[in-house]
Amino acid sequence: MNSIINMVNYMNCKITHFPEPVLLKAAQPIETIDESIGQLAERMKEIMVEQKGIGLAGPQAGVNLQIFVISLDGTKENAKVYINPKIDPSGPMNTMEEGCLSLPGIYGKIPRYSRCTVHALDLDGKPFSDTGEGLYARAMQHEYDHLQGVMIKDRMGEAAKLRARRILKRLQEDYQKKQSSQGSK
Repeated sequence: MNSIINMVNYMNCKITHFPEPVLLKAAQPIETIDESIGQLAERMKEIMVEQKGIGLAGPQAGVNLQIFVISLDGTKENAKVYINPKIDPSGPMNTMEEGCLSLPGIYGKIPRYSRCTVHALDLDGKPFSDTGEGLYARAMQHEYDHLQGVMIKDRMGEAAKLRARRILKRLQEDYQKKQSSQGSK
């Protein structure tokens, strides 16, 4: 199944925006953690920093694989890599405003659990667990959502969806133009 991995030139990975299909479906598990996955993780950290984010999931880099990176201070040096993660959210729900690098200009109040534990593999293939609260727990849940094909637009209330509809329409139009121009080459 991991043969898809060998077809991707990770240096060409870039941020993907809604409605790219890779963002709208569940990501595939990584079966073999090798040098190419390390290269992907490094490129994802670069994209996250370039875009001024605190997290990035594989689908946001155009790769349909279960991997995300998080760095609460937005630096490459402090970014942690999570491969094939599973989450265990807990605690009370808190609602806070969230944005998303793949939905530029869209913000919404998103309810999330206040605490979250992630069980994942590191770049050496070793299992580990991290537990976070507050922003860290929120970031874990947000990035995990991407691996399930879920975006903040899917979790926003109706009023926020109405406010976002013009931007969503523009993103869809931009995507259609891009597809049309690629088809005519």
